[in-house]
Amino acid sequence: MAKVRFENITFRYGSNYILKNFSLEVESGQILCLVGPSGCGKTTLVRCLLGLGKPETGEIYVGERCLFSAKRRVNVPAERRNIGIVFQDYAVWPHMTVKENVLYPMKKRKVPKSEAEQRAMHALDQVNMREYANHLPSQLSGGQQQRVAIARALVGSDDLIVMDEPITNLDAKLREQMLAEIREIQKNIGTTILYITHDQQSALQLCDKMAIMQQDGSLCQVGTDEDIILRPANRFAFEFIGVSNFIPLTKEGEQIYLQAGNAQIPWAGPVPEQLDFSKKVELGIRPNDIVFDLDSPIRGIVRRCVFLGSEYDYFVLLGEKELRVQQSTLDAMQYGVVKEGNEIGLRLLNPRYYES
Repeated sequence: MAKVRFENITFRYGSNYILKNFSLEVESGQILCLVGPSGCGKTTLVRCLLGLGKPETGEIYVGERCLFSAKRRVNVPAERRNIGIVFQDYAVWPHMTVKENVLYPMKKRKVPKSEAEQRAMHALDQVNMREYANHLPSQLSGGQQQRVAIARALVGSDDLIVMDEPITNLDAKLREQMLAEIREIQKNIGTTILYITHDQQSALQLCDKMAIMQQDGSLCQVGTDEDIILRPANRFAFEFIGVSNFIPLTKEGEQIYLQAGNAQIPWAGPVPEQLDFSKKVELGIRPNDIVFDLDSPIRGIVRRCVFLGSEYDYFVLLGEKELRVQQSTLDAMQYGVVKEGNEIGLRLLNPRYYES
């Protein structure tokens, strides 16, 4: 296992900066999920780590080994960086058996045959694929092919594996299984994993820590899933991770209103004194922090109700503003399901406030 450090990485195409003075640490033996919208620079950062892209400034370390330093003119070739990589499309050779696929990167590095054979079978043991060693990829399921890709990454490095959208092409049930398997494999061997994705749900299920990149390539927040959900650093983090609602706030005299289109609804909730209403101010709230309350003066119309098994998902019209509300199945059984077309009172819990 190895610690990974990016220090002040700058990368650009012409005058277009993809990354600018970007710094990030991945702790040894940790799964860190790097998430962000498409085009924010996640893949560019991975290419720099793998030696497939050359930053303009900064340094990259794996453990105590410097892989790149613009200042000291260090740039270790990609084939000597010894980093395992798992791609989105598996990238297993269709004409090679499972064992031959795992042996291939060691063959390119001229690892002695007996050592390569031993390491390949050990890697297949780690992903529970030894019995498929002589199968062709066409004889395997998508999840099994992905496990072969992980085994191949393990022989490339026991210290660090980079996974770039590795489960995107799998169906929902198989994605769940693969996330559990990746977690179990990492737990057993202790490898540091940098997991790149735009799928926030997968990141929340898998990561020890999550790093959120904004659209401009800057790092918005690094923390545990609990930190990210309960203590988001800014509006972007609140909106990007999980489902969120935003309601504009206005102030007239001493009264604050929820601005739902043309409808103004008095808001009596606690508001930070430092809010500057000369700017655009919004109240942010999670769907599961909106509770149905018959006595609340904040009234909405249920437009649609969807049953999702563990919860009910409501789309509620507040004035001209549509809100997403989630109610657990247990609460629905206790208090009743609100039917489409009905008016209902809403109580807003744990609101957050954002200026822009």
